[in-house]
Amino acid sequence: MKVLIAGLGSIGRRHLKNLITLGVKDILLLRSHQSSLPDDELLNLPVVNDIQSALAFQPEAVVISNPTALHLDVAIPAAESGCHLFLEKPISHSMQRIEALRSAVQRGGGQVYVGFQFRFHPGLQQVKRLLAEEAIGKPISAHAHYGEYLPSWHPWEDYRQGYSARAELGGGVILTLCHPLDYLRWFFGEVVTLWAFAGKLSELEIAVEDTAEIGLRFESGLLTGVHLDYVQRPTAHWLEIIGAAGTIRWDNADGTTRLYRAAVGEWEIFPAPQGFERNNLFLEQMRHFLAVARGEAQPACTLEDGVRALEIAQAARRSAETGSIIRLGKTSERPYTREN
Repeated sequence: MKVLIAGLGSIGRRHLKNLITLGVKDILLLRSHQSSLPDDELLNLPVVNDIQSALAFQPEAVVISNPTALHLDVAIPAAESGCHLFLEKPISHSMQRIEALRSAVQRGGGQVYVGFQFRFHPGLQQVKRLLAEEAIGKPISAHAHYGEYLPSWHPWEDYRQGYSARAELGGGVILTLCHPLDYLRWFFGEVVTLWAFAGKLSELEIAVEDTAEIGLRFESGLLTGVHLDYVQRPTAHWLEIIGAAGTIRWDNADGTTRLYRAAVGEWEIFPAPQGFERNNLFLEQMRHFLAVARGEAQPACTLEDGVRALEIAQAARRSAETGSIIRLGKTSERPYTREN
């Protein structure tokens, strides 16, 4: 299989290494040469500088890992050409060309997988199983917390220059750390109403929001809160779900899921698999994408899943800007309206 990688920053390099680990040998790189990482590991791979030249090589699959605001510059022509797409999250920085992407995918006939790698976390997969088993009865409320100090992400570069810190590249904590907006929907279905407070509250030298508190109401009536920030040290990423008959907790720090059944009165612990490490998430999602590209699987996170996560993130930003509660539509044709 011939695979094109568009964007060779930190995540693009990770995808490259995982593709090689999985036995993919025919790899083409689409580069802007803006990465601050050394080029030593890329010297033996063919490189092109524009998408049309890349598509002339007829790749079967395209991994899109360039800055968020540039995703669709690659995704739309690649989809038109019939390529299968691994589209990093969030799928874009706005809704402006989403319909063009949908149309291109329909015309080209390829599949799209959206890179929300936490769907492959064994702890969160255990959470999903416990919810399906109604282990805590009816879910009543949940809270997801994700805080990570931005300057520590890529110590080799000036954090102020990375896409996460720059509005024109699709940065800001709501878009960049939008994983909980996806996995909560994966667990609980559609969001119908939300509110958000957000802002640049720290002393970080960035012009995007670094902290957000988001409230979500789901169709089932479930209430959830999502905290996101670029400030917290040490990093914290955890989830708690309160049900009528117990509680589920997951902590990314050790990968463990814990279940409290009220009828039993004690915690049951589900540790992460022995030897589990962060790259397992990325490796397993790439293994899945290759199966999708070969026609052996359907995407675990579809284009429409990615669209919905982006709609929720954009609605959260709008709520924070206007001070309004936002009602999300049930279809993407009517994504949201404002409540005064």
